[in-house]
Amino acid sequence: MSGQKIVRLKIRRQNAPDQPVFWEEFAVDYSPKMNIISCLMEIQKDPVNAQGQKTNPVVWECNCLEEVCGACTMNINGQARQACSALVDQLEQPIVLEPLRKFPILRDLMVDRTIMFENLKRVHAWIDIDGTYDLGPGPRMAEVDRVWAYELSKCMTCGCCMESCPQVNSRSRFIGPAAISQARLFNTHPSGAMHKHIRLSALMGDGGITDCGNAQNCVRACPKEIPLTTSLADMNKEVNKFALKRWLNT
Repeated sequence: MSGQKIVRLKIRRQNAPDQPVFWEEFAVDYSPKMNIISCLMEIQKDPVNAQGQKTNPVVWECNCLEEVCGACTMNINGQARQACSALVDQLEQPIVLEPLRKFPILRDLMVDRTIMFENLKRVHAWIDIDGTYDLGPGPRMAEVDRVWAYELSKCMTCGCCMESCPQVNSRSRFIGPAAISQARLFNTHPSGAMHKHIRLSALMGDGGITDCGNAQNCVRACPKEIPLTTSLADMNKEVNKFALKRWLNT
């Protein structure tokens, strides 16, 4: 490696959920425009640490490699972000890689984000289509609504908002900003609105909208710049209106 520019990485490792945590340092040859995934792939090809010792390849998760799937989200120099869009040239070295802390660890940098998908089920974040008849072109949305609704649809369930939220912790069942924003998205859709009451009922329950502490970390952490705090405020209003109507009708 003499004369070759080197990328130095410090990686938090764990062989299994019940195994101890340890740190391992690596040095890989630099290439222009490298991202963190490139560094991890270099380690995978030749898993030797900075001390020249053979080791196990680092485990991580990735899929699209273009900041769309959210699978490669990890803490990079203390910030939750996607490894595919984190460029080495823009990062201070040694680059510290850690798994997300708000999700169960599987191994090394790979975590289990199942809770996020379960939360989407909880708020019925889809439009029911049974396929038994021709639905036709579907109802039109006003352009002014489509524009902001499209911004909400950019959510890739990456977990950055959950990682940054102080209300998401082992003592709380808070459903998190992503699921709440998706409930707003489907409530707004002309077809999705038919199940609006299911989503609002879910957000009235334990871990729902009232558990939001309004820290506003989520909107700053979101890599897609989704207006999460606007969604939280809107759904808080809608849930309160829904609760009042239910109370008046009892």
